[in-house]
Amino acid sequence: MAIMASLVLLWNSEKKRAAVGRREIQIFLIGYILVSICEIISVGGFPLSNNVRIAFSAVHIALIVSTSWILLLNGIVGYQVIDDGTFVSVGAMVGSSLLFFIATGYVALDTGYNWTGRFAYSSDYKNIALYVLYQLLPLIFIVGFFLLETNIVLRVLKEKKPMIFLASAALLFAIGQIFQYIVSTHICNGTDGKINGAFLETLFTLLSVITLWTFWSSITEDDWPMAV
Repeated sequence: MAIMASLVLLWNSEKKRAAVGRREIQIFLIGYILVSICEIISVGGFPLSNNVRIAFSAVHIALIVSTSWILLLNGIVGYQVIDDGTFVSVGAMVGSSLLFFIATGYVALDTGYNWTGRFAYSSDYKNIALYVLYQLLPLIFIVGFFLLETNIVLRVLKEKKPMIFLASAALLFAIGQIFQYIVSTHICNGTDGKINGAFLETLFTLLSVITLWTFWSSITEDDWPMAV
């Protein structure tokens, strides 16, 4: 469902040829599609060997970090530091996200396979490097995006209507994280481990992405008055 919805958003983005950040939002959607595919494989209950599951989980984590970075860069695009859709803009976005993907992927793989022992779990199953990359960095990138877009809407466009979409996207994402990190444990315990909150987390994240795209579409309409 998430993949199909994202493909529809990709197609609709393609039709908005004059929209600011069209290529950049499409790159974000492609990243989200890849995250969704890896999520299906890594946490979808497929009968995989432990080594294969570690590999898919590492790719999944790396994609989450790099896609979050792409989202932050989408927030910067609106400031027109570099002309959007150009080779420089798209190349910088793809290139820097690949660096995050490779770095995070290596740490995750080294943690799972214990190649060097440098990123091995401690006795209480804590890993600071992976925690920073998987939990803190995406949160920083996402919060940064919302702050940048809030500034554009309120101070540059001087509009309030798009904030409804932006705030709704943030709320939906937060609800998804609540299901993932808080409610999921209770669901899992209540069903003897048969189900957890992953489905609801995925659903609310999808709704957040759709709302986020709606926000982007609303601020790239031709009739917004720009502050002089």
